[in-house]
Amino acid sequence: MKFNDLKYLAAFLIPICALVGVFYPKQLSFLTPVFTFVLIPIIELFTPENKKNLLEEEKIKKNKSKLFEFLLYLNLPLVYFILITGLIQINQLDLSHLEILGLVFSIGIVLGSNGINVAHELGHRDDFWSQQVARLLLLPSHYTHFTIEHNYGHHAKVSTPDDPATAKLNQSVYSFWWTSSTGQYKNAWKIQKKLLSTKEASFFSLKNDMLMNSFLQMTYLTLLFLFFSWKVALLGIFMGIIGFLLLESINYLEHYALLRQQKKSGRYEPVKEIHSWNSNHLLGRIMLYELTRHSDHHYRANKKYQLLDYHSTSPELPYGYPTSILIALVPPLWFAIMNPRIPREMKALRKTNQWTKLSTT
Repeated sequence: MKFNDLKYLAAFLIPICALVGVFYPKQLSFLTPVFTFVLIPIIELFTPENKKNLLEEEKIKKNKSKLFEFLLYLNLPLVYFILITGLIQINQLDLSHLEILGLVFSIGIVLGSNGINVAHELGHRDDFWSQQVARLLLLPSHYTHFTIEHNYGHHAKVSTPDDPATAKLNQSVYSFWWTSSTGQYKNAWKIQKKLLSTKEASFFSLKNDMLMNSFLQMTYLTLLFLFFSWKVALLGIFMGIIGFLLLESINYLEHYALLRQQKKSGRYEPVKEIHSWNSNHLLGRIMLYELTRHSDHHYRANKKYQLLDYHSTSPELPYGYPTSILIALVPPLWFAIMNPRIPREMKALRKTNQWTKLSTT
């Protein structure tokens, strides 16, 4: 292990800010959103991008290191400790509406950044424990269906009209929140039915992950209302909504208006590094376990986060993820900045009839 490997400890800065806010809610309940969407964008304005890739011998060593796995698994107890402690604080302390709002946003951000994001990474692993930890990390954000749809749906259909997680040209992030979240949930059930058919398993089977996930989700919601007042339980639900809206905002950035060419056979060209927006802003990279090198992730879906590469051919976001999310919240500004950056060949594809479903204009 090299000292440089410890850079991924920066991924715990957001949970640390949330913990400070949870224990000092009257003074610092908004620390997490301020850190995430004010301080990080400012820091990234004055720090260079890092486009350096690892050497092959470095990749071999990092692939074998258990440190990178440990850092992922550590998020499970941390996320639940912050969530439960935060709900207890809201339940017991006499907090103002503004202080409660700060905690709801802070914990919601943690559920998205260190919950869903880590679950995304672990959900691509084949081993049993990674899959279960991913499921538990998705649970507080009401997104246990994510792994099935993401692995079998999104990765296969990205940058096509059939992928709800690919934002259309001139589609606002607010519209995308609805179309993506509902579309992915519906797709997850369709995919599950096909998987059951392939395995010749019945709907009421332990092999029906969507059914098991639904049961787990209902159990979680029931426990919220059993252990807390209905008002606090509702706040717990809203924290999860913020978590998955953060995910969908990132989905919006990662594939906005990018298209794959459809062949005469009806099949689409293979997913390449050009079909995801990339970002090499260093702080965002390490805080999100290299999620911002999304181009290489889609190019080689099973590649571990510490091994992801930069591709010069990938379309680039002009800013890091936090800044880009803020810009996306102002649709005219987002369109003005991003539409000219769409690769020329994809603009040409949009003129064909097959892409009318991926344009709102």
